[in-house]
Amino acid sequence: MPTLPATPDTDLMKQVNRRFVTGVTVVTALDDGTPKGLAVNAFASISLEPPTVMVCVQRSSSTHDCLFRTGHMAINILSTAQLDVVRRFAAKSDDKFSGLDWTHGPHGSPLIARSAAQMETEIRERLQASTHTVFICRVVHAAVADDAPMVYSAGGFVDGGALPPLG
Repeated sequence: MPTLPATPDTDLMKQVNRRFVTGVTVVTALDDGTPKGLAVNAFASISLEPPTVMVCVQRSSSTHDCLFRTGHMAINILSTAQLDVVRRFAAKSDDKFSGLDWTHGPHGSPLIARSAAQMETEIRERLQASTHTVFICRVVHAAVADDAPMVYSAGGFVDGGALPPLG
């Protein structure tokens, strides 16, 4: 019987993942009245009827436990004008919301100003997947702006509105 190849290492998987273009989001929630959040690119739409999305959050994140306990979270799809916001939420900090322009959504979740789109969700399921929790969420509020979305590709941030169409 042939020997199976070894599982790809972390460096190779990073290279593979950089070939996949993703949107850039900041996931937020209230933790006993205090806003918390983190940058997340593991976001996807699951269904339009009913509107259902998912986000994946590493369990070692300082925001994970807040998200695990709460019933609602917001997903802020960042615009090209928010490079400062993604850097703030990708870094470790005790108060990422200090000086940030945001409002409470209808269910209390922090909605970040200048985002290309925002949604507030009700968390329906929490699935454990290796080092992460997959949050399955029903969208209960959504808003969209005219601003172009920020995307992440090949290790850098790109203007999603300036990508040329193929064909």
